[in-house]
Order: sequence, then structure tokens, then C-alpha cells
Amino acid sequence: MLGAPAGNLKENGCMTMKPLEGIKVVDLTTFLAAPTTARVLGEWGAEVIKVESPSGDPGRTQGAVFGMPYEDDENLGFDMSNMNKRFVTLNLKDAKGLEVLYKLLADADVFVTNIRTKSLVKLGLDYDALKAKYPRLVFAHCLGYGENGPEKDTAGFDVTCYMARGGVFGTTVNKGDAPMIPTNGFGDFQVSMCLASGICAALYNRDRTGTGDKISVSLHHAAVFMLSTGVVSAQYGNNYPKSRTEVICPTNNVFRTKDEKWIALCAPQYDRDYDKIMTLVGRTDLVGNENYNNCDHMNALKLNSEVVGILDEAIRKFTRAEILKIFKDNDLPCEACYEPMDMYEDEQVWANGIMTKLDCPSGKRNIATCPVKFQSLPEPSYKVSSAQGSHTEEVMRELGYDESAIKNYLDSGAVVGKKALK
Repeated sequence: MLGAPAGNLKENGCMTMKPLEGIKVVDLTTFLAAPTTARVLGEWGAEVIKVESPSGDPGRTQGAVFGMPYEDDENLGFDMSNMNKRFVTLNLKDAKGLEVLYKLLADADVFVTNIRTKSLVKLGLDYDALKAKYPRLVFAHCLGYGENGPEKDTAGFDVTCYMARGGVFGTTVNKGDAPMIPTNGFGDFQVSMCLASGICAALYNRDRTGTGDKISVSLHHAAVFMLSTGVVSAQYGNNYPKSRTEVICPTNNVFRTKDEKWIALCAPQYDRDYDKIMTLVGRTDLVGNENYNNCDHMNALKLNSEVVGILDEAIRKFTRAEILKIFKDNDLPCEACYEPMDMYEDEQVWANGIMTKLDCPSGKRNIATCPVKFQSLPEPSYKVSSAQGSHTEEVMRELGYDESAIKNYLDSGAVVGKKALK
């Protein structure tokens, strides 16, 4: 189940190092946002060791939620956040299990976690405690609601912190309709890239100062930032949610086609493009219409819904492919509102390595790649996840434990070896 082979890549006869090669990351994470951060760091060359509790990351069985299988040899719901890692299982409630984690952290560069602060304090794994022990360590914390305020210790998930409290559900809904039903982790994956960028900046600064730092990204904060245009403009009267029939610029909108597909037209220069668009959709009778052809005047007369209705009726006479060709041939930015199955057939996706195929027992399966590209790394590499605790003994040997000590720790339950999903 591998994409391109891992390791250094050869380019023009020279071996090319991955940008984070030599960086060691200890990953104490669950579910999606924080573990995906570590997955990305691993894709960029870091050595990533994921630490799980004896019960395992609940993300291992999220395939049930996502409508996918979740077996040890095919678990893409877990892989998408946990590729490029080794897996160690430690009982951190046991002093010996915690000791192993401290040994891992002793020569680590980055510690990534989404465990709530109050739980980290109980374990002695909070930032202040670790900073005293390991001053060069970069501590990266993914939070639900941030470090302060009344919700700082509240359990946080993508749906509650990002989509709901962060404003995405309430802002992006078509006015009067129910909030959208996003794919699971829609906000989590955006947050993962925010946290990865902060980690890289902290590592760069550590090279200059010799001292690590604490990086935190909350789901709540990230969502508000991603909605910046709405957040900023609302105070000037640009209120959300909006109805697609009442938008300020009717040619910046989505439309349904004859074959029951959606397209998105993005023609923000309304006054310039009005006549052109009306001609292309077969409404030449409205070319030059003085009530419609000037955006400010049309808004003053509150004729937005009329213009949207005219375009709805006209575009509904074309299939998606037909209207896309018409608009694109005439240099009007327009795209199909793709569904996942459409993406699998998209030439642009494969030409740019936006997805890759993994060999699974059920056949070749598609998975999205990290959107950040390095010129020195023309092909991404993937090492898919393995069973919980697959590398516990291997990593303990690397930390200096002999076979007798490893057996003792395994027998006591302080650490757990390879454990298949039930």
C-alpha cells in the first residue's frame, strides 16, 4: 500500500534531502486536525512517532463514520491523517509508560498534541513542564477554543468549534435553508496546515535563537480567520447569511443546469460583462437593458432577484458541459461544482498530483496529497499506517532498552506491542 518510495529522491544525479529530514516529531494526537499536522511533517521528511494509549486513537475506527472499511490492512480514514508515521503504544497513567515518553521527547524537535491542557498538566506534559526539561523543544498544541476564556477546557471538534462557533455553518448557508452538510474534517484539515506552518516557523527561529517555542492553533480561531471577508464586511452592512437570489452581483453565483448539476460563475465585473453574458445565454433581448446592466443602479432598484431569476431560467436550458464550454470559450471564469466522484476523473487533478492512488486489498484507492509542493521533491512519498503498537518494541530498543526491560514493560502493561483492530 505505497505511493512513491520513501527516502531521499534523486534529481539530476544528485540526492535531494527532504526539507524536514533530520527532524524528530513526537505525536500524541487523536482524530483528525493534529494528527494530520504530523502526517504532513512526515511527508516533508520528518521522523514521526505517534504515541497512542492502550485503547488506541479513536480515529482508527472512524471509517464507520466516514462510510469506509477500517481494517489494519485497509484504513484510509485513518491513513489520511496518519501516513508516514511509526506507532508506539504507551500507558501514560503508568510511571514506566510516562518514562518512555520522556525519553522520546529528550531528543525530539517537535511535540504535537491535541490533548486538553488540564490533562497535560496532570501528566506533566504541559508546555511549562516540558520547556523546563527540553528548552529546544517546539510544543505544538491544537485546541478547540483557544488557551483562554470560559470554553478553554471544553471538548472541541471540527463540527462544534470550527463549523458552528467559528461561523461557517451560519455564514455559508443559503439564507432560509439548513446549514450545509460538509465532509467530515472540513475544518480539521485546514487547521492542520496552519499548525504545520507555525511549527516550521518555530523550527527556523530555533536555529537562530537556540530556544523552542509554543505554537497553538484553535479550530475556533482558524474558522474565523478563513471567513475574514465576511467577518470584516459584516460591520459595514454586508450581512450574512445571504440568499443566492439577493446577492449584490448576480453574476457571482451558482446555477443549476439541465442535467441537475451546479456550476459556479465568477464574473465580478458585472457592468462590463452583463451584455456579454446575456448574449451567451440567449437573452439578447436584455442586452443594454438600463434597469439591469449597471450593478449600482440594479441594486438601488432591488432588481437582484429578477436578474438571478433570468439567469436561472436561461442557464437551466444547458447541460453543465455545454454552459461550461460557452463561458470558458469566452473567457468568463466558470467551473463545475464538482462532487468527489467527479474529481476522480479530473485530468487537472492527476496532472498536478492533487491525488494519488494507493494499492489496497480492495483495489487501487484515491487519497488527497498535501497541497504544498517543493520543486526539489517532484513526487510525494507515502508510508501508510500500520497496526497500533507496531513499532513499540523497535522504538524502545532505539531508546536503549534491552530485551529484558522491554519484556518487563510489556508484561506490566506500561507499554503495548502490536495490537490488531477487533
